[in-house]
Order: sequence, then C-alpha cells, then structure tokens
Amino acid sequence: MDTDQQILAIIEAEPIRDQASLLARLAEQGIQLTQPTLSRHLHKLSIRKQDGRYRVSREPVTVLPRMDISLVPPNLVILKTDPGHAQMLGLHLDKRQPEGMAGTVAGDDTIFIAAEAGTSLEDLRERVLDVFGRDG
Repeated sequence: MDTDQQILAIIEAEPIRDQASLLARLAEQGIQLTQPTLSRHLHKLSIRKQDGRYRVSREPVTVLPRMDISLVPPNLVILKTDPGHAQMLGLHLDKRQPEGMAGTVAGDDTIFIAAEAGTSLEDLRERVLDVFGRDG
C-alpha cells in the first residue's frame, strides 16, 4: 500500500484530530514523513479537518464543461475543453492523481496529460473520465 492509500485508510478507520497523531500512526506502519510532506499529501488527497477530525472532502464538481479526449501515442492524452476551463480541470486532475498519470500541463482550453511509462493510454483515458464522473 502506498503512502496516500495508507493515509486514507487511517483517516477512514479512526478519528484523527491532528497531524502529529497521523504522523505517529504512519510511523507505526513504517512510513516516515515530515509534517510539510504530510501536509502536501493531505492537500493532494483533498483531506481537510471537519468537525474536529480529518476527513476526505467530497466536494463535487457540479458543472462540467465539454471534454473531448484524444490519445497521442506513445504517452500523451489531450483533453480539449471550453475556453477558460482547462486550468480548473487540470488542477482537479492534479489533486486526484489518477493511476498512470505522470502530470499535466493546462492552457486555456487544452490539457496535455502525460502517461507514466507502461501505462495504457486507453486505461488512462478511462481514469481521467472517472475523475470527472463521466463515461467514455
């Protein structure tokens, strides 16, 4: 289990009230992190303190613009959207980090999504659509 999955498992299994407690629980499982690194993981995973404990924030993206996806072998997925929406969608993707995504570059209406080595572009396309709750 990777660090992100371990963090999610801990906060879903028990009430974690502060980062020191979470760092201690991770250390018990052999994962050593600094507080700033933990904060970056929490931000990436959309984990926030709610009602005195850490929880995954399930803020839905309510209005989604058009999304057309092209695959450019060997490792590029291109997402075309409405003008002005690419940066917001790219940020949402970066926060969710679908498996197989190496990173994104967002312009005004286009996002270049780089696939990790060995990742099927078709699989990455499906994971990107899943992030936005869309079917292919």
